[in-house]
Amino acid sequence: MDAQKYLPIKRHTTLLTRLPETRFASQLAKAKANWIVFGEYLSPQSFDDIDFFTGIYNTVLDTWKVGHYEVALMSGNLTPAHEEILQALKLDYACLSEVPDLSKPGLIVMDMDSTAIQIECIDEIAKLAGVGELVSEITERAMQGELDFEQSLRQRVGALKGADESILEQVRQSLPFMPDLVGLVNTLNKLGWKTAIASGGFTYFSDYLKDTLDLDHAQSNTLEIVKGKLTGEVLGDVVAAQTKADILVELAEEYELELHNTVAVGDGANDLVMMGAAGLGIAFHAKPKVEQQAQTAVRHAGLGGVLCILSGALAKQQKISWQAKP
Repeated sequence: MDAQKYLPIKRHTTLLTRLPETRFASQLAKAKANWIVFGEYLSPQSFDDIDFFTGIYNTVLDTWKVGHYEVALMSGNLTPAHEEILQALKLDYACLSEVPDLSKPGLIVMDMDSTAIQIECIDEIAKLAGVGELVSEITERAMQGELDFEQSLRQRVGALKGADESILEQVRQSLPFMPDLVGLVNTLNKLGWKTAIASGGFTYFSDYLKDTLDLDHAQSNTLEIVKGKLTGEVLGDVVAAQTKADILVELAEEYELELHNTVAVGDGANDLVMMGAAGLGIAFHAKPKVEQQAQTAVRHAGLGGVLCILSGALAKQQKISWQAKP
């Protein structure tokens, strides 16, 4: 892993030039602000469109960058009308009322499949095993919350019975990280945060991520392999929704962290309990049911969007400067 790859948090001259109104915002107004907008490019026209659509004038109080993302601290309240136009403009947004303090030690626990990485590992394994369509259908229904996760997992793993162990290595060799994963982990580690994965996927892949990214913890399910073949069974208890939540709470206790300063990130229905246990639950490119129930969501950005949300608390505390953090 490239140890130099971070998502620096800092003020930027180009943003100040493009959105000069931020120069006149008071410290009190910034401290009272409770929502942000973020994306790869924030144009003055976008803010005009937001004001026109909502009929509400919201001042841009402050701006900064998180890696290649641009973030704006907004006055007023985030309304359903704001959410509608922001989604149409393909800009992300978040309320800051429950955002943890990035300047203090914290913990992030991420789901693995379709969150830390871009694929569902079991679907890719199933394709190589010749049962891709069957397994993908079950996966989708499970992630939508239509099926009990443990039952669906055992059903999918059962379909892999007799497959050669070598297909696991084929999938692992081409494991596509989610955009900004490395930068997010490196930056949080540098800021004194603990990083972990809690997954309903498999140790073959989560252990690889733990070693590659230098995560503090990774926990998932173990596929039984006998004589180089998958038996179609999972060893031990399944890491299901409640297990993920328990992992987050136990890690917070182990590292002596306030539960408020924990973040859970996931995309599926089996991540909701973990999100509810965390100080902040973030739905990441999630299923509609998950997005509706999570405290906030990242819809367009990569995982750097998680850091954009967390940086909002720093802005309110006047802790973002022209020097990059970390």
